[in-house]
Amino acid sequence: MKLLLENQVALVTGAGRGIGKAIALRLAGEGARVACCGRTLANVETTVAAIAAAGGQAKAYAVDVADAAQVTATCEQVFQDFSRVDVLVNNAGVTRDQLLLRISEADWDAVLDTNLKGAFLFTKAISRAMLKQRSGRIVNISSISGLTGNAGQSNYAASKAGLIGFTKSAAKELASRGITVNAVAPGFIVTDMTAVLGIDVQEQLKARIALGRLGEPEDIANAVLFLASNLAGYVTGQVLTVDGGLVM
Repeated sequence: MKLLLENQVALVTGAGRGIGKAIALRLAGEGARVACCGRTLANVETTVAAIAAAGGQAKAYAVDVADAAQVTATCEQVFQDFSRVDVLVNNAGVTRDQLLLRISEADWDAVLDTNLKGAFLFTKAISRAMLKQRSGRIVNISSISGLTGNAGQSNYAASKAGLIGFTKSAAKELASRGITVNAVAPGFIVTDMTAVLGIDVQEQLKARIALGRLGEPEDIANAVLFLASNLAGYVTGQVLTVDGGLVM
C-alpha cells in the first residue's frame, strides 16, 4: 500500500519532545521526510535519531520560532536541504500560567510570541513556496483552552484562540491555490506540561472526560496525519478537537 505522505516533506516546530515529537514520528512513518525544528538542538536530534532508527529521513534545526530572522534563515536552509515543503505543522508552544492580575508583561509576551507569532512567521515563510507549488497542508496546534478559556491561563488561552482565528483567515486566503489550513485543539495530553499536575488533579480531570483518560501524544499525531494527507483534501478552515469528549 502507498504511504499517505510518500515523497513529501514535512516541517514540524516544537519537534523535540511531547506532541511535536509524536507528530514528527507519525508523519515520517507515513513516508514524509521531516524537518524537525526546536529551540534546543539536542532535543530535536533525539527525534531525528528515532526517525532514522525506524528507517525514515529527517534533519534537526535549532530555531526560536518567535525570532523572525531565525525563522527566515531556518526556512531557507530547509528549502536548500529538501527543495520543498508540503506539510507545515505549527506545534511549538509554551505556558506561563498565572492569574490575570499576576501575569507579568514578559510572560504575556513570551506566550503570545511563541504560540501565535511563531505560527505566523513560519506560515508566512513556507506558504510562499506552497503558493508556487499550488499545493500544501498547514496544521496549527491550538488547544481546548482556546475554545473555552481557562482560569490562570489568560495568556495561553488568548494565544490559542488567536491561532484559531489565524487558521480560518489563512484558510480563506490560501484555498484558491490548493492549500488547506486547519487546526487541532488537544485536550489534556500526557506531556511534560501536564506532568506538573498532581495525581489528584489528573484524576479529577479524568472524571470530566467522557472517555475516562488523558490523551496520548499519538492521539494528536493521528489527527495531524489525517489533516496533512489527501484524506482531508476537502477540509479547510476547521478546528478538530481531540479531547476524549471533554468539550462538547
